[in-house]
Amino acid sequence: MITRLIDQIKEKNAPIVVGLDPTMKLMPKSLVDKYISEYGQTLEAVGEAMFDYNRQIMDACADLIPAVKPQIAMYESFGIPGMIAYKKTVDYAKELGLVVIADIKRGDIGSTSTAYALGHLGSVQVGDYKYQGFDADMATVNPYLGTDGVKPFVDVCKEEDKGIFVLCKTSNPSSGEFQDRLIDGRPLYEHMAEKIEEWGAETREGNYSNVGAVVGATYPEMGAKLRKLMPHTYILVPGYGAQGGKGADLVNFFNEDGLGAIVNSSRGIIAAYQQEKYAKYGEENFAGASRAAVEDMLADIRSALQA
Repeated sequence: MITRLIDQIKEKNAPIVVGLDPTMKLMPKSLVDKYISEYGQTLEAVGEAMFDYNRQIMDACADLIPAVKPQIAMYESFGIPGMIAYKKTVDYAKELGLVVIADIKRGDIGSTSTAYALGHLGSVQVGDYKYQGFDADMATVNPYLGTDGVKPFVDVCKEEDKGIFVLCKTSNPSSGEFQDRLIDGRPLYEHMAEKIEEWGAETREGNYSNVGAVVGATYPEMGAKLRKLMPHTYILVPGYGAQGGKGADLVNFFNEDGLGAIVNSSRGIIAAYQQEKYAKYGEENFAGASRAAVEDMLADIRSALQA
């Protein structure tokens, strides 16, 4: 799977992923109203609006980007209709040839962790037939429970040729409450980085493994250190754009081969039409604004990597 992602990144010269995180505040009112007029003020109306919103953005940007990253919480909050929109989003992205990184941040132990891994990345047996549940290509994993929680995901990655990104140093302001704590004189996130590199060793395809790491763009100096600690680990970098990260901050997340990292932007892309810079597109052409924001993000990151 990591080879497929890298091939897409190389083909499009685009080390970025668009986070599909729809909320009522981000979706155009006219789009939501369209479905409310059809389904009433119901969860079903929101679910239909979510998928239409995502579909239009993907249609506008698919030729520019290698991957999308739907955040499952945004869909879960609207119950079963929201989860139907999530599944339709995953399926449609794959129809377009995009790699789907499911932002699920699951993590448990034993049979529970296995069930999460099978449900989101693998398959289940029903009598004589095998079925894929959500069938994402990659997923984010919370490693707080240690190897017991991560190994079931690694096992499914090996069996199904899928991938994961394990939380290492996250972009949120309070991440340091735990992640920066010193253990044997070193911050916890460094210990985590070494463990991620170890977990990925048995899934390596060429220079990189199917076990990646999440390291926030808001901590570039830590990213440089973690890059060295994880030479065979692809880094998913959240925090670009709306959270303050910019291209110049990201250079050290990449290896000398120009690979090794993929940068996420969510609100900055999908709600670009709400920004003054892209206001000319208007609410009705929100997808056009998203495409323009992707083009600007690519220009920023390419310029930084070439400097």
